[in-house]
Amino acid sequence: MNVLRTVAVGAALTGIAFGAFAQAPAQPNQPQRPAAQPQRPAAQPQRPAQAPAQQPAQPAAPAGQEGPLVVKLKANEQQAWTKVCGRDQASNREICYTTRDFVSDQNQPVVAIAVYDVKGDPNKMVRFILPLGLMLAPGIRFAADQNQPTPGVFAICLPNGCFAEAAIKDDIINAFKRGNTLNVSVQNQVGREVTFQLPLADFGKAFDGAPIDPAVLQEQQRQAEEAMRQQEQMRNQLQNQAPGAVVPVTPPAAQPGQPARP
Repeated sequence: MNVLRTVAVGAALTGIAFGAFAQAPAQPNQPQRPAAQPQRPAAQPQRPAQAPAQQPAQPAAPAGQEGPLVVKLKANEQQAWTKVCGRDQASNREICYTTRDFVSDQNQPVVAIAVYDVKGDPNKMVRFILPLGLMLAPGIRFAADQNQPTPGVFAICLPNGCFAEAAIKDDIINAFKRGNTLNVSVQNQVGREVTFQLPLADFGKAFDGAPIDPAVLQEQQRQAEEAMRQQEQMRNQLQNQAPGAVVPVTPPAAQPGQPARP
């Protein structure tokens, strides 16, 4: 999938001002006036020495030069790691993905992850759904605990978030299984590095385990839709109680068990 990049190009223009000073020539045939007796100029009061101009205050460091920001997320308690499998009709191969959502302290969806596994193919894929408002060109970097980061690229942005992905192999999968925290680093709109920390507990158990029953998955989807409907009702009630008030609602990063499919 092609990477969507936004490139901003700026140009600086410099203006040069200059001036010429010329003395007008004496007009011809003009009689010369007798030189006036020089007068002693009146004593000029001594001007106080001017204080040197104050140096302008140094601007604060740009926001992008601030230190990295770490955002610790927690796993969505309403959804455990979920493994979903299906058969790709084009290749007639089984494709499974293991997914989970991660939320803020206020239980607002922030990040979702899905790890794809095509049976018989050593190449895997990991896909993230990240918040809007991030710089796309730098891409992402992710690593389990203190392992060497793996780069990824943004693929597309939709109203509910931006999709980033990377091709991985079994060594990365094994690091996820052994790890405690997955660090996902991006750059925000002012160039400051932001690292989302996602707990990896029980990932290996779900990845190696049996896929979820389709009936159970359907029930999870129904519960998620019901929760969203209740949130919408609550938002409408708050707006009716306070006319004109704006109640922000953060769209979910992904439906449980339903990240973007390959």
